[in-house]
Amino acid sequence: MTFTQQANQIFLQAIRDYHLKDHVDTPINNPYETGSIEHSLYLKCWIDTVQWHLEDIIRDPHIDPIEALGLKRRIDRSNQDRTDLVEEIDSYFRHIYSEVKPQPDARLNTESPAWAVDRLSILALKIWHMQEQTERQDADATHIQKCQAKLDVLKEQQIDLSTAIDQLLEDIQAGRKYMKVYRQMKMYNDPATNPILYKNN
Repeated sequence: MTFTQQANQIFLQAIRDYHLKDHVDTPINNPYETGSIEHSLYLKCWIDTVQWHLEDIIRDPHIDPIEALGLKRRIDRSNQDRTDLVEEIDSYFRHIYSEVKPQPDARLNTESPAWAVDRLSILALKIWHMQEQTERQDADATHIQKCQAKLDVLKEQQIDLSTAIDQLLEDIQAGRKYMKVYRQMKMYNDPATNPILYKNN
């Protein structure tokens, strides 16, 4: 089994588990051992799934402004958790490939493996929810057809992205490419770098 075959299975498992109750406050029950890559992948997709539904809720045109502000701050925290977890997954890749000596002509990739995995997790969510749209009983045939066409494209994207990630990992393992990870260094969440925060201290 390739890395992305495993990842896609875990992502689908996390999405299915969430939708058993389909509520943003459902406690996570991660079935994998803490510290394992499987645990991180499940947690990654769970965070993405909860945030997906928070983004739906906050777009309600009749939402109470106070509730919306609370949701916005929750989404901000979720984004930071997501970023931290992506960096944790990249640390896993750096560890397992730490003994690989890059070839003299080895090249960098445009993004780290974990940020590609981040996109793969989001794709799994898009596929799940687009599939839901194709199964709606209250939608007309035109809507179903449009969503089916989009679903077909999303599934093709999933295959292509999975292939590209597995190829990238093969290249890193063979020394044809090497990892260089930059931390995101988001400034707006840091009270030392966001002027609205440090000027009010």
